[in-house]
Amino acid sequence: MIKVGVFYPKNADTKFDMTYYLEKHLPMVRKKVGAALKGISVEEGIFGAQPGTSPTYAVVAHLSFDSVDAFLTAFLPVAPEVQGDIKNYTNVEPVIQFSEVKL
Repeated sequence: MIKVGVFYPKNADTKFDMTYYLEKHLPMVRKKVGAALKGISVEEGIFGAQPGTSPTYAVVAHLSFDSVDAFLTAFLPVAPEVQGDIKNYTNVEPVIQFSEVKL
């Protein structure tokens, strides 16, 4: 299994509409990529390494797929629409990481 990590950096100017993300964007992603998407988790940063410090990321999402090929087959045809929606909930460019689940 692989996870596609989507990391939204936190800075002084970061805006992130969590309601839109949870109620509009992610349901659209689920619908567009279909059964290839095995699960989603979403985390909202509360602080950094020390309490009271700013988190490195405002939001982190992990999308699970059976393989990189399963992701690419499902995502590439809908990528323009999914990526085009980013401006509707945030003003930061997400950082993407593919990871292989080991445990």
